[in-house]
Amino acid sequence: MEKSLVTLDNGTTCSSWNYNGERLATGSVDGTLAIFDSIDPASSSFTCTSRSRVRVHGDSIVKVVWVPPEYGDAVGCICSDGTLSLWEEVVEDAQPLQWKPCKSFGSNSNKVLDVQFGVSPTSLKMVTAYSDGIVKVYELLDPLELKSWQLQAEFQNASDSVSTFGKALCLSASISWNPQRSASQQSSFVLGFHSDTPQLNSAKVWEFDQDHQRWLPVAKLALPEDKGDKVFTTAWAPNIGRPYEVIAVATHQGIAIWHLGLNPDLDGRLSVERVALLSGHDGEVWQMEWDMSGMTLASTGGDGMVKLWQSNLNGVWHEQAALEPTP
Repeated sequence: MEKSLVTLDNGTTCSSWNYNGERLATGSVDGTLAIFDSIDPASSSFTCTSRSRVRVHGDSIVKVVWVPPEYGDAVGCICSDGTLSLWEEVVEDAQPLQWKPCKSFGSNSNKVLDVQFGVSPTSLKMVTAYSDGIVKVYELLDPLELKSWQLQAEFQNASDSVSTFGKALCLSASISWNPQRSASQQSSFVLGFHSDTPQLNSAKVWEFDQDHQRWLPVAKLALPEDKGDKVFTTAWAPNIGRPYEVIAVATHQGIAIWHLGLNPDLDGRLSVERVALLSGHDGEVWQMEWDMSGMTLASTGGDGMVKLWQSNLNGVWHEQAALEPTP
């Protein structure tokens, strides 16, 4: 039986649930950020009656991302002009909770295409991908001040850390942080571009080298014949006891499911294996999300369909369900 959880405003362009599904952030074409709250956080179903609204920008908001809960209630908003702003919920002078800006990122020439946050053993990290193919990693200096960021690294999404390429023209990028939070595991993320430079497109796994304090590419999620296929979106699955990681990468070929080894070779590289190539969407895949167990993948795209994918006991992936858009 279908149930309406919340009615979004006309012109809503993007949305994002917080870590426990009790709050929903949405962005609109008029630059408004709206936060919907559950009236009963203890309930297993989301029913919304209250919300906060704030004008973030004059341009459309194209992406909203929640900051990890350890650092308060805060979101990052990317607007259509390529600017990134961080907003947090604060209390000032005994006034009701309000959403206030705390930091902005961007430049006159290059747009922020994607942003993701990750918790490392020592601090909060923020990865941003830009329209010129540059990747920047920021580190939060003070856990109580979301405005105190320092640039930790800047590089291109190349298969080795030595090669450099000219300025690229990138239409989109997709970052997915490793959701594992083990103190013994180094920070890592996967990144792919949709650009005019094939060497930057294919999804690469980046890991922080603690000994040398630098980010290194440890795996390339592409076959030799893929020839730098443009990446639409990526999704790193939660890992509950598997001896390998699972990462989904969407290109024009479909959704590729990759197994990533955990033990590096002598060159520091991790083994990769493409175990499935899923097709079924008519057109580009726009977004993918894993469930909390890392066993079910949800995808949606330009055809308006939402598809659920699972593997059986033999490791064969298949379409579990397809949800059509309602009129």
